[in-house]
Amino acid sequence: MDYVSALVPPVVMAAFFIGLVVTIVKSQGGPNKAKEDAAVDMAIGHAESVQQAPRSDGV
Repeated sequence: MDYVSALVPPVVMAAFFIGLVVTIVKSQGGPNKAKEDAAVDMAIGHAESVQQAPRSDGV
């Protein structure tokens, strides 16, 4: 029975990992893609504007 207890954790972890990958793949695209893309574009634009803005503290 030691071999069963040694194999159960990796099998369970593999099943959860496969489920996670399937969920990620299924959630790509679809009706929320435009909203997700807009949020990413806004975050990138905000990061770029903060990076390029002149600092007013004299450094």
